[in-house]
Amino acid sequence: MTALYPLFADLDGRPVLIVGGGAVAERKTRALLNCGAAVRVGAPRLTRTLRAWAAEGRLTHLAEPYHDGWLKSAWLVIAATDDRALNARVKAAADARRILANVVDDPELSSFQVPAIVDRAPLTIAISSGGAAPVLARRLRERMEALFDPALGALARLAGDHRAAIRTACPDHGARRRFYDWLHDGPVLAFLRAGDEAQARQTLLARLDEAAAEPPPASRLSWIDPCPADPGQITLQQLRLLNEADVLLHDAQVNEAVLSLARRDADRHLLDADAWKDPGTLQDKILARCAGHGNTVALISQPA
Repeated sequence: MTALYPLFADLDGRPVLIVGGGAVAERKTRALLNCGAAVRVGAPRLTRTLRAWAAEGRLTHLAEPYHDGWLKSAWLVIAATDDRALNARVKAAADARRILANVVDDPELSSFQVPAIVDRAPLTIAISSGGAAPVLARRLRERMEALFDPALGALARLAGDHRAAIRTACPDHGARRRFYDWLHDGPVLAFLRAGDEAQARQTLLARLDEAAAEPPPASRLSWIDPCPADPGQITLQQLRLLNEADVLLHDAQVNEAVLSLARRDADRHLLDADAWKDPGTLQDKILARCAGHGNTVALISQPA
């Protein structure tokens, strides 16, 4: 099965075509309208809700039999009919125009998949099995709904409102990461959970004033040695160290699958074998180079 590239698309004001007018098309339309897309629904008959949305001007109804001209100017196409031949025709027309198309419940025909969603707007968590096991993805979404605090959406909006101020008070990446860690783990989320947005905002601004005046903390060095070759054998402590690291220093034996567990924005550096012969000198050199930056550095070594 081909690996899919995950992305989030800005469809605000952009034309999206849905072919089909049943319950599935209604669900797809609802999600697209929530994203601000200019939805056109092509089908001779629509559900009651789709008819109401068309009457309200929220979507455009194409009532004539399908023709390829419907795809003109479309950014995305969703085929949601129970006629596989028609769905295949829609997909072929989309391919010819280099338009991404999703055929509902038919991953073999689709050029993009619609994931299961955990919605904490503006925070969105997408889960996909690449079409291999959509029921499994939905079950995972149900579990994640219970794991993620409903107040996370309000926290993301608050952080977005003060993004420029956060960048000013915390000019380097490490400082910003520490601030966002505090934002998630500190009192702001508790105030939002209680519905006290004013106190949450006041607390955030007070912490920003403190952060702007603070010197960077001392750099910290963590060793993951020996590192397991199998990422499934990584301990919780080792995973935490990987996720905290701003800089990864590793030898050539470390499995790429292990390194992929670290933060994607962490800087990676491969150290040659000679560097590991004197751990004390290596540690001193690293801390001297990172002085004044407040970096968290992970040294990762795997036995040959």
